[in-house]
Amino acid sequence: MESICPVVGPLVPPATITYLSNGVSGSLRLGLSCSLKSRSLCKSNRVFTESKNPEIDFSDPDWKTKFQQDFERRFNIPHLTDIFKDLQPIPSTFCLRSRTPVSEDFADGYPSDAKWHGYINNNDRVLLKVIHYSSPTSAGAECIGPGCTWVEQWVHRAGPREKIYFKPEKVNAAIVTCGGLCPGLNDVIRQIVITLEIYGVKNIVGIPFGYRGFTDKGIKEMPLTRKVVQNIHLSGGSLLGVSRGGPTTKEIVDSMEERGINMLFVLGGNGTHAGANAIHDEVRKRRMKVVVVGVPKTIDNDILLLDKTFGFDTAVEEAQRAINSAYIEAHSAYHGVGLVKLMGRSSGFIAMHASLSSGQVDICLIPEVPFHLHGPHGVLRHLKYLLDSKGSAVICVAEGAGQNLIQKTNAKDASGNMILGDIGVHIQQEIKKYFKEIGIPADVKYIDPTYMIRAVRANASDGILCTVLGQNAVHGAFAGYSGITVGICNTHYVYFPIPEVISYPKVVDPNSRMWHRCLTSTGQPDFI
Repeated sequence: MESICPVVGPLVPPATITYLSNGVSGSLRLGLSCSLKSRSLCKSNRVFTESKNPEIDFSDPDWKTKFQQDFERRFNIPHLTDIFKDLQPIPSTFCLRSRTPVSEDFADGYPSDAKWHGYINNNDRVLLKVIHYSSPTSAGAECIGPGCTWVEQWVHRAGPREKIYFKPEKVNAAIVTCGGLCPGLNDVIRQIVITLEIYGVKNIVGIPFGYRGFTDKGIKEMPLTRKVVQNIHLSGGSLLGVSRGGPTTKEIVDSMEERGINMLFVLGGNGTHAGANAIHDEVRKRRMKVVVVGVPKTIDNDILLLDKTFGFDTAVEEAQRAINSAYIEAHSAYHGVGLVKLMGRSSGFIAMHASLSSGQVDICLIPEVPFHLHGPHGVLRHLKYLLDSKGSAVICVAEGAGQNLIQKTNAKDASGNMILGDIGVHIQQEIKKYFKEIGIPADVKYIDPTYMIRAVRANASDGILCTVLGQNAVHGAFAGYSGITVGICNTHYVYFPIPEVISYPKVVDPNSRMWHRCLTSTGQPDFI
């Protein structure tokens, strides 16, 4: 499908990396906004000017046009007609104006006396960047070219299309959830099933326990209907279960071919999406009429280009309970210190937002901002000042923060992620040791609500997000798009090519207004 508008993307040539994600191995061609060697300079997908981008010749009067054309090429989402040139669409069976249940009589579309203006045009686009930075020194500036040149950057709008590329009665849909738990998984599963049935799909299955469910003979697929999923959103976790590790891409596609699956919906984070993209590439290589659609699932909110991912709002809200408990414990004790560790392997979004929203946190520590515990400008010296001046203090730390202060284990989990040291326990021990050495009593209460937070049901905000993401995943699949993921961008729902959102994790920009707001709220200094 041809894209007509320029869209955002990286400035350097795409790279090829080898990955191991949830046991799915292979190579993936990624478009990186910054080279892997200079990742520390581009933590927020920031685009730098001339000296950092030798691939762009800013003296060329047509550089902007060429830049936009490159955007268009990379953000043009894959479609079935790229492989099957003669594939003809049929009228959509999705129309809420008609209340007649879908049946074989309406397999080619609903009869209607009036046109229903509820469809999305394939050429509809959403603007990716909405701030025109006038200077590279503006807070959080993402600049292209000298002087922060404005370049319109457009991405595909999500939603139901007037023409579809699958007859519902011939669809065999499958849903799989991978990685760890996250609030909202059941909400997304439920909406995918409900929307598929509205299209007229009869054959829907869940693949239990992640990718391993495709090949493990002891795991049986789970038939899904609206009756089965009707109330699953009322509880946390995943109806289908989750796991890390699993078979190879070839084994997964072999299983899909054997089962006759031609629509696969994959719920997971960066690693899971890398696996989904590898599956998409393999089915294309085999010329199978199959679509693979992802729904980004990460409690850490660390997926590139998206406003937020589902489960994040719930995590921040649930974290308030732990922070409030830490505050009460600290405030009720003589020289009390409440220490809360929250999730966030490589990004501190949960810790930052939880600290900002609670108004009870005095020190917020995240992976993106280095800090010292000891020394005249260290965390412990500031903690002493807080106890002297306030009598108590609350510290919120992300699990990936301060890993340079802990001895590395070099161990990895089944997804290939480095197993982190426990920064919470380390800080707790260092606080006790420091105050004992200086002869001042300190009553430290450590709270780690990690698994409590991710196991709860989605709140109202995430419930709405999950509902729309699940619906749009199905709309994208019926529209013939594959190798895509669905997300929210500038309050609108869009489709992205998977490689563009998994280049590297999104992280907190220490120069962003949100981090500055957090610092204003806590009143903490730099700990360097």
